[in-house]
Amino acid sequence: MTGFKQKFVDAAVQAGALALAVAFTSALLKAAGASPLETYRQLISGSVDSFAEFAYVLRGWVPLILATAGVLITFTAGLWNIGVEGQIMLGAVFTTWALRLLQGADLPPAVVLAAGIAAGMIGGALWAALAGALKTYGGVHEIFGGLGLNFVATAISLWLIFGPWKRPGIGSMSGTEPFPETLWMTELASGHVSPWALGLAVAGIGVVALLVRNTGFGLRLKAVGKNPCSSHRLGIPPARYMMWAFILCGLFAGAAGALQVTSVYHRLIPSISSGYGFLGLLVAMLAAYRALWAIPIALFFAAINVGSIQLPIMLQLDSSLSGVLQGALVLFVLMAEGARRRWMRSS
Repeated sequence: MTGFKQKFVDAAVQAGALALAVAFTSALLKAAGASPLETYRQLISGSVDSFAEFAYVLRGWVPLILATAGVLITFTAGLWNIGVEGQIMLGAVFTTWALRLLQGADLPPAVVLAAGIAAGMIGGALWAALAGALKTYGGVHEIFGGLGLNFVATAISLWLIFGPWKRPGIGSMSGTEPFPETLWMTELASGHVSPWALGLAVAGIGVVALLVRNTGFGLRLKAVGKNPCSSHRLGIPPARYMMWAFILCGLFAGAAGALQVTSVYHRLIPSISSGYGFLGLLVAMLAAYRALWAIPIALFFAAINVGSIQLPIMLQLDSSLSGVLQGALVLFVLMAEGARRRWMRSS
């Protein structure tokens, strides 16, 4: 199959999966007595009607694309890093720890913020390295190891919020004490999103795109992902590159957690990962593991999440409909991809 024909088939598969997902969600809406067209209109208008609403979309896009960037590295190495959620949480925990430690020091706020973000990236990388060690040296499958570490990360964050970092006089579920505004990342004039956070997110996905496609390191990661035994015979140690894939993924996930603390919530809260780790896995699959494709797909998912806030207000529909649409989209993409591969093998 020629390169042009391959790209055409890939695009047709993605478009067909999107059409099936929309048709499936429309059928559910009709069964519930709602107008599909009006529902989709509200989803779109709720995210792009004004710059302030679109700023909310960008704010959700930042941690999502960073989580996706990390996942793409582990996918390249043939690894299912389900532990991204926990790595985001540990990034947020390390950032909170660093900011609490340094906020009383006689340092410029920019230096404190930079140290907090660096600490978050280190925290995410350390947690990911633990998952990698369980996989490469302990023989624990990364899915089981990652899920277990997610539970531990959640327990650590809750213990800190309810215990050592408890907010005095206020219910702990509200999170830790907010940091002073001097330690908040600068936002655009309309608020809601930080240009620095946007810059870090764009830089992050750009680095991954270059790393995977245009470097010898990326080529060796692909070799390990395709066939670890063959790569070992070629002199590429699979365990070492798997560990590097986990660590690099943890750096990006930790950065997502750090930005949740410094530019969104300004404190540590129980659900600070907001499901971006799992959603990043879905974005990476829909992007067919290509970094540049992940940018608009992650933006679409972020817009759907923001637009769904309109549904209970305007149509008396639950905002969880956005999750139904996202889940249906992933399901039909996987089904279409499986059908495409069977067709290619038989042709």
